[in-house]
Amino acid sequence: MSYGATILDAEGLRLSADEKALFREADPFGFILFARNVDSADQVRALCAEMRDAVGRDCVITVDQEGGRVQRLRPPLARNWLPPLDHVARAGTGAERAMYLRARLIAHELRAVGIDSNCAPMLDLARDDTHPFLRNRCYGSDPETVARLGRAVAQGHLDGGVLPVVKHMPGHGRATLDSHHDLPHVALGAEALDSTDFAPFRALNDMPMGMTAHLVYDRIDPRPATISPVMMALIRERIGFQGLIMTDDISMKALAGSIADKTAQALAAGCDVALVCNQTLAERAAAAGAAGRMRAEAQARAERALALRQPPGELDIPAAEAELSRLMGGQVYDG
Repeated sequence: MSYGATILDAEGLRLSADEKALFREADPFGFILFARNVDSADQVRALCAEMRDAVGRDCVITVDQEGGRVQRLRPPLARNWLPPLDHVARAGTGAERAMYLRARLIAHELRAVGIDSNCAPMLDLARDDTHPFLRNRCYGSDPETVARLGRAVAQGHLDGGVLPVVKHMPGHGRATLDSHHDLPHVALGAEALDSTDFAPFRALNDMPMGMTAHLVYDRIDPRPATISPVMMALIRERIGFQGLIMTDDISMKALAGSIADKTAQALAAGCDVALVCNQTLAERAAAAGAAGRMRAEAQARAERALALRQPPGELDIPAAEAELSRLMGGQVYDG
């Protein structure tokens, strides 16, 4: 039987009886954690175990652990990482190795508490007018540099036994609005975007999982990419991404309509899984009902992604930290 075509979250530090019942019935592909779900290492491990027990399998549990502002685990469970753009700038010519080591250490932190996926690398291009909610989360402004650093981040996660999720396809850097609250528009056509915003995603089109962007590309299709069959076809065919595609959080205000309607629209457009965050139990149930089970092709992509979830390789943490410190001129962490 195929998995439910959702990724769901929990309200607190442990699952309620109602959540367990919902997850057992909906059988989501996986789960995502937020800061509200994190207290201690033992508690996070117990929560992850409850989630997996609810669906009766070793499902994916992901998180947004980019570093900087977007980091759900904090000390003592994880290092206080610099924002990615600051990390890259500080590392200079050693940025590729520094980003690999950073990702490898982040993967170690996540695996230690039962998390085996991270919504990174972020392949959006930083521009002068990129909205502040996104800009310092980027890795750079040059497509080749972003692709190279993104590959290093992805490999660091994979080597650490954590599945990376490339985001936000097909490129969020031109957004001058925050899609959590508004719907950004991009004026350029596909030909102009091919060598810029699309390029890092094409370079990493072999990654196991990716996440959409809630943006309208006006000269390509009037619908937001997440719910646009035209844009989803572009991601599959023009960019060539063949991994599992999840939506960005379907509850963000960039998309109009009910949670169930947005979920159904995204899956009809070609997304494989709807990411449903920060909703009531009833709304999560409605989204799961609208999503149903994964289509056969989505299930196949899910299985290919899960097959890449390998036990982490050996890591000499003191040596990795020392090397990273040398590359960063001594300032590795924030604060």
